[in-house]
Amino acid sequence: MGQIKQKTVVKVRQSGVGQTHSRSHVRIRDLYGIIDEPLERGGTNLAPTPTETMMSALIGCTNVISNKIAAKMGVTFGKMTIEMSYDFNRLGTMLTEEVEVPFDNVVLDIVVETDASAAQLEAIKHDLEKYCPVAKVFRAAGMTITENWSMVPLAETSH
Repeated sequence: MGQIKQKTVVKVRQSGVGQTHSRSHVRIRDLYGIIDEPLERGGTNLAPTPTETMMSALIGCTNVISNKIAAKMGVTFGKMTIEMSYDFNRLGTMLTEEVEVPFDNVVLDIVVETDASAAQLEAIKHDLEKYCPVAKVFRAAGMTITENWSMVPLAETSH
């Protein structure tokens, strides 16, 4: 039996309902989630804000795509920790003035347990920049993203 050929372009549908002025309930596939605002901005603080949700996608995409690249290269990745910081110019969300690039100076401090060599990690980092769709969109929008990688030997229990 042959392999199933995956579609290269797919139509994605998501939906949402604004429950209050600050809280949205969203549906993606058969999953349901919430996007909200903190109490100090009139929300109920039940979930991340829209902008926090968007920025969290970069963490998830960095994890998924770098793991895919590592696996394709025959490199083992164990636990990956990603700490993120960024500058958020809130003038637009405050309706004060339009901001072309509201997010900048994004820094990802990435620590991964791996058996990769330094050269292999460099190749993974290079391919991550080429293939992570979230980072591609963010960079195309003018955001600066810096990734600081650190390797830790795989824990004995990971084998």
